[in-house]
Amino acid sequence: MFDQNKIVTIKDQIADQMRSDIIAGELAPNTKLNEQSLSKRFGVSRGPIRDVLLQLTKEGLLVSKNNCGVSVNSVLDPAMQTLMIRIRREIETHAISSLKGKLDDADFDALDSILNRLKDAFKQEDFIEVTKADIDFHRYLVYKAGGQELVNLWHPIVLRMRMNYKRITNPKACVDEHKAIANALKEDNIKAAKEALLANIR
Repeated sequence: MFDQNKIVTIKDQIADQMRSDIIAGELAPNTKLNEQSLSKRFGVSRGPIRDVLLQLTKEGLLVSKNNCGVSVNSVLDPAMQTLMIRIRREIETHAISSLKGKLDDADFDALDSILNRLKDAFKQEDFIEVTKADIDFHRYLVYKAGGQELVNLWHPIVLRMRMNYKRITNPKACVDEHKAIANALKEDNIKAAKEALLANIR
């Protein structure tokens, strides 16, 4: 049960848990969701549940149809996944181009902290936390480049792609790919940062 004294925090916690459930496959594609059941599960009224379902629908993880209620979205077919990858690459290379000379030591400390989370999650074989740390790394750069407006464009694409998520078989390669992006940015080498980014998003 969540702390009912913090209404906004409740919604954030519920949304985060449901995202994790969807990415992990615990809420399978096309699963129909019931407000009353979710209300009971999280120990809150149906109001916050309704808000969360609307939020996750906007993010593309859920789909709402007239007379059919809300359900988990379907997995992208290969052609759509390829398109999403291409769009995501366009957004993130645009972001990288906007970061030349803009990042400072505090930013690199923040990126290093996320990379440490990524490494720890791999050690613990916590693949949901791996996904969250991965997304947080990229979100940090997108936000620094274009603020919340660019994040709002980028975020649904990334979440929708993650419904096709498969466990990473080479943790070291994943961490090294993100380190390569961060190291290139530390050197303010935008060309190398873009190359590292494109090697990571595939």
